[in-house]
Amino acid sequence: VQLQAFGGGLVQAGGSLRLSCRASGRSGRAISDNGVGWFRQAPGKEREIVAATDWRGVSTNYAGSVKGRFTISRDGAKNTVYLQMNSLKPEDTAVYYCAVSRYSGSTSAREDYSYWGQGTLVTVSS
Repeated sequence: VQLQAFGGGLVQAGGSLRLSCRASGRSGRAISDNGVGWFRQAPGKEREIVAATDWRGVSTNYAGSVKGRFTISRDGAKNTVYLQMNSLKPEDTAVYYCAVSRYSGSTSAREDYSYWGQGTLVTVSS
């Protein structure tokens, strides 16, 4: 099971980025049948949920700090999950991780996730 996240980088406050997470190998099946999520971890802080969606990409959950600015989506045919991030703020700076849940529904609980990508760094300058 392999998840590859990419799309991070340096952006000015107010800008946008789109993160992608592609599953390969046997994880391709996991992505199509399971919920997926994006987490982030800033230096010195706990890893926290950013957004999650169910296996269909219909039901979604967002952290309060990103609601209205970030959008999670998925493309089953491409085994890929996206995180569109708009109106970025310096406090969004973190390493972002994609993850696949053990369940089909949308979940914000970190312990529900079995597979994790390697992380991609997002830096927002003021």
